[in-house]
Amino acid sequence: MKIQQKFFLIQCCFSLVLLTTLVLLIQWSIRNGMVDYVNSKEVESLSPVITELSKEYKRSGNWSDFEDNQGRFIRLLQTQLTSDSFVPRHSEPNRNKPPRGPRRPPPSDHFGSEFGPKDDFPSNSRPPIGVPEVYYALFDVKQNYLVGKYVEDLTYSKVPILVNKEIVGYFAVSKRNRLTEGYELDYIEKQQEYLWVIALVMMLFVVLITLPLARHVVEPIKLIANGMHRLTQGDYKQSIDSRRNDEFGELSRDYNELALTLAENESARKRWLANISHELRTPVAILSLELEAMLDGIRPMTKENITSASDELKHLAKLIDDLHQLTVADVDGMQYSKQNENLTLLLISEQNKYQSYLADAGITLVLDLISDPINIYSDKTRLLQLFENILNNSIKYSEASTVKISSRLLKHEDKALVELTFEDDGVGVDDEHLDHLFEYLYRTDESRNRKTGGAGLGLSICNNIVIAHQGEIVAVRSNLGGLAIKIKLPLA
Repeated sequence: MKIQQKFFLIQCCFSLVLLTTLVLLIQWSIRNGMVDYVNSKEVESLSPVITELSKEYKRSGNWSDFEDNQGRFIRLLQTQLTSDSFVPRHSEPNRNKPPRGPRRPPPSDHFGSEFGPKDDFPSNSRPPIGVPEVYYALFDVKQNYLVGKYVEDLTYSKVPILVNKEIVGYFAVSKRNRLTEGYELDYIEKQQEYLWVIALVMMLFVVLITLPLARHVVEPIKLIANGMHRLTQGDYKQSIDSRRNDEFGELSRDYNELALTLAENESARKRWLANISHELRTPVAILSLELEAMLDGIRPMTKENITSASDELKHLAKLIDDLHQLTVADVDGMQYSKQNENLTLLLISEQNKYQSYLADAGITLVLDLISDPINIYSDKTRLLQLFENILNNSIKYSEASTVKISSRLLKHEDKALVELTFEDDGVGVDDEHLDHLFEYLYRTDESRNRKTGGAGLGLSICNNIVIAHQGEIVAVRSNLGGLAIKIKLPLA
């Protein structure tokens, strides 16, 4: 089952359960609310009975007239409740047939058969709500039973009887717990039918809303899934245009970044293979030609010719060694033995050596280092290799007359750093090349003039050394007019 179908079914099932529960709760609330309403209205309708009982008590000063006198209690109820809508309904006589002989009232289920006979209810009384038997009883001020019908299993509403604002007794009426017929019951049944119809209509709305919603949610997932499939097939030059501002939009942007990175890496890999092939093929071809020429007697086997062949062999060995270092660095195989080093003292101690071979190239070295100790946790050997590679790069490519090494302290995100800058006043590098100088075998010299030497691996090795020290290296334009290499390293 697809994710869109799962999402649709989950939404529909949840809505169905929610609507069904809501309808049942509303039905229960209406049913119980109507019963409570009927009970409260019945208590209100008993006010004439309460008034008459209060008068009876006021005349005699006690309830002696009602004790064990069920007939009087029944007659009082019949008199006061004749027009009440809550009294039970009795069959009306057939108006087309005259009555035969005197009529006797039927026994009353309303007050209990043990109460004896009572007068029949008038035929013009309003139809009552059909309910189970409703019972009435009278209690004294201490809530002791006096007269009427009192069933212990039922719940009664007890209305106080007041004489001169004092309670003299209680009139009790049994509470109804359900409705069996009548206008109110018809109303409840109609409301229940309407609720189910409303629930059905709401479910249709849920279906109509959930279908496009599921499609809206799942559509970017489908796009990303299809894009991932194309990535696995090697199609990196693609992007997803979701035009959304939610998490799926962010995921689409990340996917596009991934595809772009993979495309760039694939391009770098192809360039790497092409450059490696070129760099290895050139010294091998030259060495092979020189040896063949000497073997064929075209070139004499002199010391000068042998030295030329040896130079090509050394160049090939150097290239292979650099490639090995890069490979080892990529697999975290370069060995580092780190300890706290004072960067300022380290550069000063190497100053004479740097000045010596820079002077051979006609370049002047300038040191502008802060006097404070700069302690960093580093491998001294790798740092010296880093500095020498950068200086050699200046000698080979910059055509500079001055190289300046400067240092300063920085703070970035509550972390102390030292920034070391190597800059020259040479020809510099075009802006389009600055971001690529630390890539493997990248050289700005498109003609690959071997006169300069090197294969474009020195700065790549520098980048790996700096990363191994949790630092950052970038190439920018120099204030002196040439190229500047900035290195940021964390302080110990």
